[in-house]
Amino acid sequence: MNRRFGIILFLTLSFLLAGMSVPAAFADVVQTDVVVIGAGSTGLAAAVTAAEGGARVILFEKQPFAGGSSNFFSGIFAVESAMQREQYIDYTRDEAFRNIMDYSHWRANPRLVRAFVDESAKTIDWLKGLGVEFTNVTINLFGGPRTYHEMKGLGAAVIKAMKERAQKLGVDLRLSTAVTKLIRKDGKISGVVAEKDGKIIEVSAKAVVVATGGYVNNAEWIRKYTGFESGVDVFPVASKGKVGDGIRMAWEVGAAEEGIGVLELFRTGPIGPGYKFMGHMELVTAQPLLWVDYKGERFCDESIGFIETSVGNASVKQRKGYTYTVFDDSIKERLIEKGIDKGIGQANPPGTRPVDFEKEFSAAVKRGSTDVFAADSLEELARKAGMDAKVFTATVEEYNRFCRKQHDDLFAKDPKYLWPLTGPKYYAIKARAIAMGTLGGIKINDKMEALDKEGEVIPGLYAGGFDAGGMYGDSYSIKDSSGASSAFAINSGRIAGRNTLKYMGK
Repeated sequence: MNRRFGIILFLTLSFLLAGMSVPAAFADVVQTDVVVIGAGSTGLAAAVTAAEGGARVILFEKQPFAGGSSNFFSGIFAVESAMQREQYIDYTRDEAFRNIMDYSHWRANPRLVRAFVDESAKTIDWLKGLGVEFTNVTINLFGGPRTYHEMKGLGAAVIKAMKERAQKLGVDLRLSTAVTKLIRKDGKISGVVAEKDGKIIEVSAKAVVVATGGYVNNAEWIRKYTGFESGVDVFPVASKGKVGDGIRMAWEVGAAEEGIGVLELFRTGPIGPGYKFMGHMELVTAQPLLWVDYKGERFCDESIGFIETSVGNASVKQRKGYTYTVFDDSIKERLIEKGIDKGIGQANPPGTRPVDFEKEFSAAVKRGSTDVFAADSLEELARKAGMDAKVFTATVEEYNRFCRKQHDDLFAKDPKYLWPLTGPKYYAIKARAIAMGTLGGIKINDKMEALDKEGEVIPGLYAGGFDAGGMYGDSYSIKDSSGASSAFAINSGRIAGRNTLKYMGK
C-alpha cells in the first residue's frame, strides 16, 4: 500500500471512529480558473463567456437539472437591437437608461443600469449566434416601448443553447452539487467548497461568480427582509430551492448587501397544485373590474393591473394575504363576448375571449374550492367569501354610483373600465400576491464585482441575476423595460464572465 495513502486512510478512520467529521484536507481538491455557482441563465451566461475567452470553468448546480426558473420566461429586454431597427422601433439606450433611473427615483445604481442597457442588444446577437431563434419584438402592457424580444421555445431554448455551447467549450458542469462556502485568502477569493452525496470537493480558483437565483423560497428571509409571510402574504412561484445560498456565502466573506428586500411582485387569481395558474379564470381575475380586500373594501384603482409591479405592490400590502375580483353576469357576458382588456402573456393578448370561464368556474365550485364564490345577492356573496357584508355592500353601492356618473371620486379610475354590478348573479374570485423572485442581496458595481461594506472590490468575486442588488430601486421596473429581469440575468452573467477574464489577464 502507498505509504501516504495508508496514513490518510488511518487518520480518516480515526476521525470517523471518534465521531468527528473528516477534515477538508482530505477532500477532493480540484484546480480551475473560474467557478460559477448556479446553472440558471446568469450562471450559464457567465460560464460560456469565460470559457469563450479561454478560461477553465467549473459550473456547479445544486439541482439535478440546469436552468431553474429561467426555463419559463418568454422574452428578453433589449434596446437598439437589429430586430428593433428592422421594425422602425426608435427607442434608444439613452431613453431606456433615463426611464429606468426615473422609475427608481435614482435609487438604482446608475452605472450598473447603464452597463445593463448598453449590453442588451449585444446579448440578443450573442444568443442568436448560439442558435436561439427570436420571433418578435413586443411589449407586456399598453403604452410602453417595445423592448420585449420573444424567442421560440421560451427560456428553455435559451438554456439549451447556452448549455450546449458550454459543453462544447469544455465547461465542467456538475449537477446535484451544492457549493457551501467561498474561500478567501490574503484578501482575494481563492476558491470554493462544494458537496455532493456527502463528499466534500475543494476547488482552487482565481475567480468565482455567484449566480444562485436569490432567496424567494426562504420563508425565514422573506419574513426578515420584506416583512411578509411566505405562503400567506406572498406566494413564491416558478422557482425551487432558491434560499439565498450565494448571498449568504458572499456576505460571509465580507460582501455588502444591497436591495435585499426587493421582490418581483404580481397579482394572480386561483393557484392550482404546484402553483400553476388556472386558465380562463385567471384571465377574468386580472381584468380591471371591482377589486376589494378581505373586508370587502376597495384598495386601489383597478386599472393599475395593466402594470404588474404596481398591482403587485398594492396587493401584497393587504392583510390576510388575498383580495377579490368581483363582477356580475353582465360583466361576465361582456368579457366572453368582447374579450379581455388586460392580456396575460403573449398567448392571451387583449381581445382574448375567456370562453372556458364558466366551465372552469363550475368545476372549481364542484371541487369545493375556497377561492371562487357565486351568489344571488351581494349579502350572500359577502357571507360565502368571508367579507363584512355591510362594508362590501357599501363598497358596491359607492362603486356603482361612480359607474353611473362615469367618474371615480375615490381612486380616479379610467371611466372606460367603470362597469356597474347589477346582477342578477354575483361572483368573487380570490386573488393573491405572488413573487416571481427576489431582486437583490449582494452589492456590486457595473463590472459585476462584489463590493465590501467600504465600497471596495473583493478581488475575484462576482455576482449577477437575482443574487445582485442595485439594478432596481424598491420595485421591479417593468413599465419601460419589459423583460428586464430575464435580460439582467443573462447580461449580468455575460459581463461577469468577461470581467473574470480581465481580472485573470486573459
